[in-house]
Amino acid sequence: MKKAFIYKLRLNRAQEAKLSEMLETCRHLYNHALAERKEAWEQEQQSVCFAAQSASLPLLKQENAYLPRVHSQVLQDVLHRVDRAYQAFFRRCKTGEKPGYPRFRGRGWYDSFTFPQWDNGAKFADGRLVLSKIGSLRVCTDRPLEGQPKTCSIIRRADGWYATIVCEVEPVALEPTGETVGIDLGIETFATLSTGEQVANPKHYRRAEQVLKKAQRRVSRRKKGSNRRRKAKVLLAKAHLKVKRARLDHAHKVARELVERFDVLHVEKLNIRGMLKNHPLAKSISDAGWGLFLNILRSKAASAGKTVVEVNPAYTSQVCSHCGERVPKKLSQRWHSCPYCACSLHRDHNAALNILQKGGGTAIGERLATATS
Repeated sequence: MKKAFIYKLRLNRAQEAKLSEMLETCRHLYNHALAERKEAWEQEQQSVCFAAQSASLPLLKQENAYLPRVHSQVLQDVLHRVDRAYQAFFRRCKTGEKPGYPRFRGRGWYDSFTFPQWDNGAKFADGRLVLSKIGSLRVCTDRPLEGQPKTCSIIRRADGWYATIVCEVEPVALEPTGETVGIDLGIETFATLSTGEQVANPKHYRRAEQVLKKAQRRVSRRKKGSNRRRKAKVLLAKAHLKVKRARLDHAHKVARELVERFDVLHVEKLNIRGMLKNHPLAKSISDAGWGLFLNILRSKAASAGKTVVEVNPAYTSQVCSHCGERVPKKLSQRWHSCPYCACSLHRDHNAALNILQKGGGTAIGERLATATS
């Protein structure tokens, strides 16, 4: 399995200037490669592949004094990014999605570069991270690396520079508990388990909304291009970064606790991207971070030898988990009261039980599957 280790870099001004220059060089190369492909198609109806652009790098290095200051494999990785952007564009065209033609990257919209091979441009030596063309950098090593390092990415964020090292590690299976659970994700509560337990929704964005609005107004009042506006934008980015990290921390903790307790975890297969387009509660859904949580849950379950089962979410809130009869309810109705069997419990608890039954192949689960087909 692949696991990422993120370390903050402790840089002096000269090192930070070198990293910024290297990042700008990569951005210009990205835009150059994108423009080359775009012009070749518009003028000659020809497609330019990665191999052709990679072969032209030696000539570009002779024409551009900045390119030789960047490790050769970092430059090749930039061209790989352009190639992946076009592959994704063609894939979306074939599947009927919104194409989204690759865009040029303006200043501030290209924030990372990658050494694709460890020990070839990036390595650890004497507790420091040594990067080709940059030098030896101090690193805040809050935890040791595990497994075999493969790649190293240098990322610029609002509060500084970070190194993300991806390693191949052996999964460590946890002791089986013999327990299974159904998980219903929600907004009133972040998650409700089939055991009846509820995980509170921290609502990170909602709590920080006033701070974010104030920071956004500060940016709007500043003159474009001024140093005061630049500083205000940094403060706004830091405020958003704090919300992002709080949401990520919560998702990791909840996922880890669930993986330690249960061997099989049943969740809904949600079309979150579609829900964010037209759902009346799209803002709250985005704040809850369902997609982020499910990705982390799958990753932790795979590394611990546990199983995540996805089920069709249709009618899990409308069908009674006790007798299997359908009891229609509006979204505002938070309590499930079945007129057929007198079952009475919270709407989300009822949905979590249905998710568990649907994934486990019980009689009610089979009726739910039949109703959705």
